[in-house]
Amino acid sequence: MISLLNRMAEALGRFVRRFLRTVVNYLFFVWDLFKNIPGAFTNLHTTVGQMQVVGITSIPVVIAASLATGAVMSWQLAYQFGDMIPMMFLGMAVGKAVMVELCPILTAMVLAGRIGASMCSELGTMAVTEQLDAYKVLGLNPYKFLLAPRLIATVIMLPVLTVLSIFIGIVGGYGVAHLYKEVSFAVFFYGVRMFYEDWDLAVGLIKATLYGYFIASYACFFGFFTHSGAEGVGKSTKATVVAGMTSILIGGFTLSKLLLVD
Repeated sequence: MISLLNRMAEALGRFVRRFLRTVVNYLFFVWDLFKNIPGAFTNLHTTVGQMQVVGITSIPVVIAASLATGAVMSWQLAYQFGDMIPMMFLGMAVGKAVMVELCPILTAMVLAGRIGASMCSELGTMAVTEQLDAYKVLGLNPYKFLLAPRLIATVIMLPVLTVLSIFIGIVGGYGVAHLYKEVSFAVFFYGVRMFYEDWDLAVGLIKATLYGYFIASYACFFGFFTHSGAEGVGKSTKATVVAGMTSILIGGFTLSKLLLVD
């Protein structure tokens, strides 16, 4: 029994040391990355290309996820409200929920799985095939030409995709409310407009910006330091998705607590 407890304590200690070492390495990496952000603007075409990869190619999946989110939210609220509450409050609830919480976080989750994993595996493959070393030999800074453009593009495009997601989510919510509960356009959007506040949209976009930073920074960090061949690429990709989604959930709750105050 004592030997089992000792092994468990040793395993926990190794995990804690490894976690703390990763956190410290990540902080140094982010510092180097931020120092090279100004230089990335001199290489603007790379950033624009990454914006196209992150933003334009993600539109179909964001639309599908947002439409389903708004539809499910509307149906559940209409079911709960029943005939007890005027249906204009359905528009209010859907608008508030998708604007502040659901669309920012679900859009980020979709991109963490799609863009974060793709970005990490691409950089990880470059690392294990020594392409990153080739950049250094040629006198090219990988932070400036590979990493910073990806961070900038993701931080810019995630709020843009979130605005699209909010619009589609509200439209999806109205579609379900109208088709299955016969809520008119005027009644539904009266509730959306009456309870709308600019700060709600601002909170959603602030969250989206933070989520974009999480997704890109983790993808760049784990991808850049990938080793051990194909197995290492798989491990780095898994670490990117897990860290990104965990940070999105924790960051979303923290920002809601800080920004949504009476």
